[in-house]
Amino acid sequence: MNLEQSIEKQYDIMDVSLLAGKIMLESGAETYRVEDTMMRIAASYGIKESHSYVTPTGIMFSIETEEPTKTKLMRISDRTTDLKKVMLVNSTSRRISNGELDVPQAYRILKQIDRSEETYSLKIRIGAASIASGCFLLMFQGSTADFIPAVITGGIGFMSVVYFQQLISIKFFAEFMASFIIGLLALLFIQLGIGQELDKIIIGSVMPLVPGLLITNAVRDLMAGHLISGLSKGAEAFLTAFAIGSGIAVVVTFL
Repeated sequence: MNLEQSIEKQYDIMDVSLLAGKIMLESGAETYRVEDTMMRIAASYGIKESHSYVTPTGIMFSIETEEPTKTKLMRISDRTTDLKKVMLVNSTSRRISNGELDVPQAYRILKQIDRSEETYSLKIRIGAASIASGCFLLMFQGSTADFIPAVITGGIGFMSVVYFQQLISIKFFAEFMASFIIGLLALLFIQLGIGQELDKIIIGSVMPLVPGLLITNAVRDLMAGHLISGLSKGAEAFLTAFAIGSGIAVVVTFL
């Protein structure tokens, strides 16, 4: 293999590592897991020393060879929760480590994972959010008479946050409006005599919007020593909680 082919192969390995890291980070994986997976993939293809630096909004990856150090940067703009994609990338990484996949095969598989649709359709996610809202109400010792109002309110609230995120890219605005709508609907059910406990209906309905995975990842990143990622994810979780609380507060205070 001549020098030009060697350099081209190294860049291909970097592309595979970066693509794996991009999919995992966009799907809700922890920072340390993303960095570890990228370096393991590079090591499996013969890169003796590699370095990755991951934040919630970007990935930098470099490899050290006999030639000058090569570095690539990838911007991350969209983040969601899709743990199935994280599992698929982990499975692909293990196959790479076992020597089952060469570089082109691994890149092709990762591209298919990246292009695949979300694990569950919007209807299923709205239905799950609705049922979860009712179950959360019961978990917080709410009355069974409020189960249906919580199911309806939680489902419409989750549907609202999806709609507003498509309408405008500002996540804070979407979460604020969704919680505002939840507060209005809960208040409407109380005034119509369908619901009994306003606070329990609201608490159950907003739970699907609470950034539980984000908070968990923030704590795990901080414990693993990734201070920048941990603090930024914590700040994002705080803004989400503030948006939810503000939307409910507006309804309770002024209506």
